[in-house]
Amino acid sequence: MIRTLLAAAAVAAIAVPAAAQTASEPRGYGTFGYTHLEGDTPSVGAVTGRLGVDVLPWLAVETEASIGVKDNKFDIAGAEGTNEHQWDAAGYVVGKIPVGDRFSVFARGGYGHTELTRTVAGSETDIGGDSWNYGAGAEMALGGNTGVRADWTRRDFREGDVKADAYSLSLVRRF
Repeated sequence: MIRTLLAAAAVAAIAVPAAAQTASEPRGYGTFGYTHLEGDTPSVGAVTGRLGVDVLPWLAVETEASIGVKDNKFDIAGAEGTNEHQWDAAGYVVGKIPVGDRFSVFARGGYGHTELTRTVAGSETDIGGDSWNYGAGAEMALGGNTGVRADWTRRDFREGDVKADAYSLSLVRRF
């Protein structure tokens, strides 16, 4: 009985520091940056925020949301029009590969929804919709828990044969 208690105490003494070390490593992250969207859809810009969790050192899940800040103005046969990026949201699974101590590359895939509005001569049309999304990017640590991230994401919209490319540059904060 005494040997069992001593063995349990020894295991606990070893396990507690190991658990504390794992808990102190950043597992979550957030990003804030700018996204440029172009392709079959109009070229527009948005402010994008992401929240993610590193499930394993090489695997994460993340969600993102964007709000449009740059519209696209155009002219059709003398009628002025505007494409406005209202908002979008998506969820992703992210695979990561470290390339050194401060640099990593990643690929991601997920599903999202984009709301765009086209206005021509006072008439509004909703464009955008649900999409399967996939892309790749890189992240570089700047120091501490701060870094920068650049990525490209293709959006294949489910309706029609519409595709769009999103290019993002973001500040990363790990917590």
